[in-house]
Amino acid sequence: MRLSLVASLLTVVASSTVAWAQQTAYGQCGGQGWTAGLAFIPTRCLQSTGGSTPTSTTSAAVSTTTSNGVFRNPLKTSNGSDPYMVYSNGYYYLMTTTWSNLQLSRGRTLKELKSSTPKVIWKDTTTARCCNFWAPEIHSIGGVWYIYYSAGASGDNASQRIHVVKASGSDLWASTWSYAGRIVFPNRDVWSIDATIATLNGSNYIIYSTQDNNAQCLFIAPLTSPTTAGNAYVLSRPTYSWEQVGWNVNEGPVPLYHSGRTWIVYSASLCSGTGYKLGRLEYIGGDPLSQSSWSKYSQPILQSANG
Repeated sequence: MRLSLVASLLTVVASSTVAWAQQTAYGQCGGQGWTAGLAFIPTRCLQSTGGSTPTSTTSAAVSTTTSNGVFRNPLKTSNGSDPYMVYSNGYYYLMTTTWSNLQLSRGRTLKELKSSTPKVIWKDTTTARCCNFWAPEIHSIGGVWYIYYSAGASGDNASQRIHVVKASGSDLWASTWSYAGRIVFPNRDVWSIDATIATLNGSNYIIYSTQDNNAQCLFIAPLTSPTTAGNAYVLSRPTYSWEQVGWNVNEGPVPLYHSGRTWIVYSASLCSGTGYKLGRLEYIGGDPLSQSSWSKYSQPILQSANG
């Protein structure tokens, strides 16, 4: 689950040019709560806020508030949590959590994206990965588009694992998609969600959220191919009090690159409460698999102001 960067960011982006190396978008848990009987395994939330960091100019701003001042998802009023966006060949492409399949929306502007009709690009009837499609992300690796997402068995959130589908071509909209495999971490084949891909020192790494020692933590592993990974290591634990509101949680990691620096922005605390926040790690050099190569900021960069 991903918390939005800030409501006004989308308005700013929609009316100006912002140049970033990574094109991503962020979402917010909509308050679905927790799954009974599964300790600290959250259900996927249904509504979210959103933002973007595009590489080209868009048109008029998209409204994000209602008359009573409540912030609403400006792009998707339902099934809008965990948004991830890329910009390719003149279009913004948006994916969100829909539970039952993978859907892709596109538009030449953010305003056009809001009115676009989502296209279902992947369904799966295989029992072990048929359901609970969460947090899809689109990544180009070696010139090929892949979508990383979490899925599991029907009614069993504890079975969530990271899966990958592959595009047939360079055109995201025209491509057909095929199942490419499940990401298996040799030393930790356990509940895994919210995968993202980060490039550090010319190599790709997969960063994701998983359970460890009564907490939900961020782990990192080398991505040896688009569908295989090496052993996973702890990247971040929810050690600060602001990461422990409602439950001890680090999730929804996304890399940001700017001026030669790399950050991992992540969500902290229980998503369904008012304590959900954004934290930040910065890569400071060395082996990306070592926690000592990362600096964790002691304060959140965004948090709820009015509940």
